[in-house]
Amino acid sequence: MIDFNQLKNILIENDSFLLTTHVNPDADAIGSEIALYNILKEMGKKARVINHSITPYNLQFLDSENVVEHYSEEKHYNAFEEADVLVALDFNRSDRIVRMEQGFLKSRKIKICIDHHQDYENIFNYIFIDTDYSATGQIIFDFIKKTGIVSLSYETAVPIYAAIMTDTGSFRFERTTPEIHKISAELLEAGVNPGEVYDKIFDQSKFSKIKLLGRAVNSMTLFGGNHEISYMHLTRKDFEETRAIESDTDGFVNVSLSVENVKLGLLFLELKEGFKVSFRSKGLIPVNKLSAEFGGGGHTNASGLRIRNGNIEEYIPKILNRALDYVKQYG
Repeated sequence: MIDFNQLKNILIENDSFLLTTHVNPDADAIGSEIALYNILKEMGKKARVINHSITPYNLQFLDSENVVEHYSEEKHYNAFEEADVLVALDFNRSDRIVRMEQGFLKSRKIKICIDHHQDYENIFNYIFIDTDYSATGQIIFDFIKKTGIVSLSYETAVPIYAAIMTDTGSFRFERTTPEIHKISAELLEAGVNPGEVYDKIFDQSKFSKIKLLGRAVNSMTLFGGNHEISYMHLTRKDFEETRAIESDTDGFVNVSLSVENVKLGLLFLELKEGFKVSFRSKGLIPVNKLSAEFGGGGHTNASGLRIRNGNIEEYIPKILNRALDYVKQYG
């Protein structure tokens, strides 16, 4: 259980904060950052949001004041020492911030983590993690409600709603509880328009993203004797020919689970440096343990893996065969 009063005291007792999140941020990552940034500004604190990755175009509406800065070693060389507190949001391992990692680790300032993922790295002074939460944005909501540190404004309700809505798969994933719907109702009472948020995130895609999705679906392959595994594979050529970018693939892996009888879905992405794998499962199949075998991590039914130095063609059969073992054991 998270000690919200301890988090409140840290925010009250310090003056300046640097917020950051993982590479290729999703709506939970950006939404949590903007929500906490709004809290700090309302408290009269100094706050900066600096990310390794550029904010995806479909999430830029969450940052209406353009507060998120794109990390530059030249521009931000001293940023980790200028703030009193460094805040990791929606991630708990330093390699998830890529080029920012060394500056974050070397900093002598207070480091805190606010997250809902498993298997955190012991690099923080304070940990505010609870894996029972559906999203980091939900943690921010509970922090506001249980401490009364600020009132819930419309400007903060929108990014929190976006965070929760996306990380629950539009309220259809296993962690969609009655409590989640009660929270959503309160966010709507604060002025959030659910149709508008959904439209901006999911229904305003660039044509390049749709073409890339077509490539992914066309690559879909069933694996295993009973076809209980489905996987897709996108190459660098696919990205180049469609002119799409990595963040366009957010949510693609879920399509693999829409095939009848499939219990475990994967998406293999060939990147400029190495490759990335997204894992999804149904029921009790722990894809977080599967991805951890290869250096990844995440949730029981949703996990990820990124390898910067490795041949994707060598890893695909290894991962698929281990995935089949997991389906047989847990499925």
